[in-house]
Amino acid sequence: MSSVTTSAFNLPDRLAAKADPALIADDERHFAAMAESLAQTIAELSGRRDAELKAPGGIGQKALDRDMEIHRLTARLRLLRRFGLDLCLGRIVGADNPEPAYIGRLGLTDRAGRRLLIDWRSPAAEPFFGATHANPMGLASRRRYRWTGGRISDYWDEVFTPDGLEGHAALDDQSAFIASLGGSRSARMRDVLGTIQADQDAIIRAGSRGALVVDGGPGTGKTVVALHRTAYLLYSDPRLGHRRGGVLFVGPHQPYLAYVSDVLPSLGEEGVQTYTLRDLVPEGAAAAIEADPEVARLKSSADLVKAIESAVRFYENPPAKGMTVETHWSDIWLSSDDWAEAFDAPEPGTAHNEARDQILAELVTILMDKNDGDVPADLFRKSLLQNRELRAALNRAWPLIEAPDLVGDLWSVPAYLRLCAPWLNPDEVQRLQRADAQAWTVSDLPLLDAARQRLGDPEASRRQRQRDAVVAAEREQMARVVDDLIEAADDEYGVGLVTMLRGEDFQDALVDQAALPNTDPDRLAGPFAHIVVDEAQEDAAAPVPIPELHRRRRPGPGPARIHRVVARPPGAGRVRPDHPGFAEHQLPDAGRGHGGGRAGHPRRAPGRQRAHLHPQHRPPRRTWTCFGSGPDPRHLAGRAC
Repeated sequence: MSSVTTSAFNLPDRLAAKADPALIADDERHFAAMAESLAQTIAELSGRRDAELKAPGGIGQKALDRDMEIHRLTARLRLLRRFGLDLCLGRIVGADNPEPAYIGRLGLTDRAGRRLLIDWRSPAAEPFFGATHANPMGLASRRRYRWTGGRISDYWDEVFTPDGLEGHAALDDQSAFIASLGGSRSARMRDVLGTIQADQDAIIRAGSRGALVVDGGPGTGKTVVALHRTAYLLYSDPRLGHRRGGVLFVGPHQPYLAYVSDVLPSLGEEGVQTYTLRDLVPEGAAAAIEADPEVARLKSSADLVKAIESAVRFYENPPAKGMTVETHWSDIWLSSDDWAEAFDAPEPGTAHNEARDQILAELVTILMDKNDGDVPADLFRKSLLQNRELRAALNRAWPLIEAPDLVGDLWSVPAYLRLCAPWLNPDEVQRLQRADAQAWTVSDLPLLDAARQRLGDPEASRRQRQRDAVVAAEREQMARVVDDLIEAADDEYGVGLVTMLRGEDFQDALVDQAALPNTDPDRLAGPFAHIVVDEAQEDAAAPVPIPELHRRRRPGPGPARIHRVVARPPGAGRVRPDHPGFAEHQLPDAGRGHGGGRAGHPRRAPGRQRAHLHPQHRPPRRTWTCFGSGPDPRHLAGRAC
């Protein structure tokens, strides 16, 4: 962390006029107070983190809460130590209040409760970014700092009222933003928080209850908006608290993610998951580009994604004939109507593979109701669950399916594709066929993802059975221990001990949860409260398959909370949103008839005010009804397509 020794300012000789004590004395005093408060805060946070690390880890929710608190304290310490005084972006002076308010990357308060920094995302900081001469938002002046090596190497003043000129304004012939365009290029995106413009800030702070499209040409600042809006949502949206879902940031490719990888950590947000679309499905890493443009076009259709539902339904037909279920005690008739009743048992929206257990449970219930014998219910149920003929019949009528197998069959069995997508003509069906059904391309990824979401995990049932068996074994062992303890207890404590040890909650507590089989959760499965998508210029002709992301949205009222940043070539038409409820914001094109920045920097029109954005609600072009996926479809191969 940088500290104040003699001065927070290190202005070059050519800026000697800006070093006038009348201009910077207030800032010097404020930075001295900041340095003292930062040192105290770092010491306090370090002590709290060390105490948490030394404390017992606990189990279950207690262990999770402890780990989350350690992570939060560590992230806060990392940010404070990384920036020091240069947490401060600048200051604003109100027209009716001469006391400066300092804006920072995060909020900071001294021990007396005096606010030293206002978090840039708070409503009180909005004028720092949004004030213009047309709408000064109650400001008299604004100052932006440039930090180099932990000290101020330049600053820029803007005044909005005649009073703002009196005694504390060093005016330049260029703004802080224009001056920032002369910076050197690097492998990572430069820090631009201090130079965010009014039109960008308006989009960053736009309401979060709905979907948003940001449309603009190259160099209009779309990526800046996407990243800073992500940080703003994490700060401002209460729906992101209490484990209600985080934020997923999707970029076009890995070089892009590497370029912007430091932006969110520099804003104090380290919990955002950043991925490309290829990362959303396991097949994405090795997927090739679709060689045939017509095939790519067909696969990009939302209608073809709907075919996944038909492909799954093909494997969800109850047997047309009944069967006799033989048990050790009696034979029970299971009719076709009984099968149909069991197939209706799963709740709507239940994944195909996960619904099997519900169907099996319903079949067992039906058979137990028909049993007239005097057989213990638990024993009879266990026998039915292990009945091979019953399970074999269920496997034929409602089999476990892997997503790659389902989609691969569409590309290798023409009759199956024709059955699931009857709107395709014979030439289109044939064009979609290929010799290696599972030679995946990028165009297959949305279909694979839809299938995986619709099918669910085929191993979930096996893992649950394994977990139940381990729990049963643990409880049986603990029961023997409890019996031994009760037998050894004396009369004085025996009654209370028996009551406690026989309690179900106590027996559950004795089970070693850490020893139970488990799998790592799919961090990309969601649900997420917000999804931010930044589409690269080179990918503008092949838009991101938003339904693939929409499935990862946290369910809730209102339209999808997807924030889409769309690039378009200069002169191209406006990009239409693809979902009801999308609000569109247009960033004006830059670099036309104006000086541009160096390669790698945003190019914007110098001096242009773009505070007036025009949200537009447009009707959808397509409906996002996205589903994902038995008997072998190859028996259809003899049927005409």
